[in-house]
Amino acid sequence: MDPLDAPSAAAGKVRDLGAFIREQRRAAQMSLRNLASQAGVSNPYLSQIERGLRKPSAEILQRVAAALRISAETLYVRAGILEERDDDLASRILSDGSLTEAQKRALLEVYQSFRREPPGRH
Repeated sequence: MDPLDAPSAAAGKVRDLGAFIREQRRAAQMSLRNLASQAGVSNPYLSQIERGLRKPSAEILQRVAAALRISAETLYVRAGILEERDDDLASRILSDGSLTEAQKRALLEVYQSFRREPPGRH
């Protein structure tokens, strides 16, 4: 990638992240005000995130993810904080274009619940 394209690529990632958060909020049938309240951020700040005008910190993404009941890792990958690994099942679920966002979220929640369960409890 041309170094001069880096700022526009970063801006595109922030816009994509914001659109994804908005899509998840709407899928969860939450108002902007409700999500902002649950995530502990102001309405204007969350609105700016959704419109791609602000890049949230990892901490804010974690709080938004918790309020939306989705994986923080999902938002970290979308924000470029975590690299998507090709060999990782979660990454493959996220990149599967044949799944809806709700299906991806459900699969990730099940997968992560099994990963959190202590060995030998299966």
